[in-house]
Amino acid sequence: MHDTIFTTPLDKSARFSFDEEVVACFPDMIRRSVPGYGQMLAMLPILARRHCAYRQNDDGQKFSRVYDLGCSLGAVSFALAEQFSPDELQILAVDISAPMIDKARAVLGEHYPAHRIHFILDDVCEIQLQECDMIVINLTLQFLSPDKRLDLLKKCHDALAEGGILILTEKTHTLDEQDDAWLVERYYDFKRANGYSELEISGKRNALENVLITDTEEFHHERLSQAGFERSLTWFKFLNFLSIVAFK
Repeated sequence: MHDTIFTTPLDKSARFSFDEEVVACFPDMIRRSVPGYGQMLAMLPILARRHCAYRQNDDGQKFSRVYDLGCSLGAVSFALAEQFSPDELQILAVDISAPMIDKARAVLGEHYPAHRIHFILDDVCEIQLQECDMIVINLTLQFLSPDKRLDLLKKCHDALAEGGILILTEKTHTLDEQDDAWLVERYYDFKRANGYSELEISGKRNALENVLITDTEEFHHERLSQAGFERSLTWFKFLNFLSIVAFK
């Protein structure tokens, strides 16, 4: 479904939320709004192959456990399920939006019924994490209250097995006003090139104000260090979006 949410003026007090309307057009919204999103997803199975170890359950089966925190419609699960057989991975996909979880469960169940993909309706800040090999937080941390972000990253670090990785993808800003303004304007050019009107661009910007709160690239790395990760590096960057891999 085409994203037309911001084609008409909204009340200035209206705020963005992951409701049924957003769920209906979310794939189109992401494709047209997040530079490099497809490339980032395509790399996840490659990274998982390198860093996922195999543990044995009570039945003697060996598998790796991956978390997708803030899973939305399950794009991470799709990317992994395409490249891993059903017995290789257990994917735990968590989101606080019931419409997102319901749609993701239905679609993934249709395409990958044999895969161990478990969708969990919960707050990523409250859920207890089991030992795992990889955690993906794609465009989720930016929607959390800033005072909750470090605690979540500490929880992720503690849950990861030795050698495990965290993939953190975020929209960012820079402290240099001139550089930041240039990146923001080129991002709006990207959206214009993908068919968004000036009304839609300004409408979404207003709706996301104080809902999506960005950090700088440097602060992301500093906070990951505070959370306990021994090292982290930016492995993907496109305009004001980036993805970081943090190692335990």
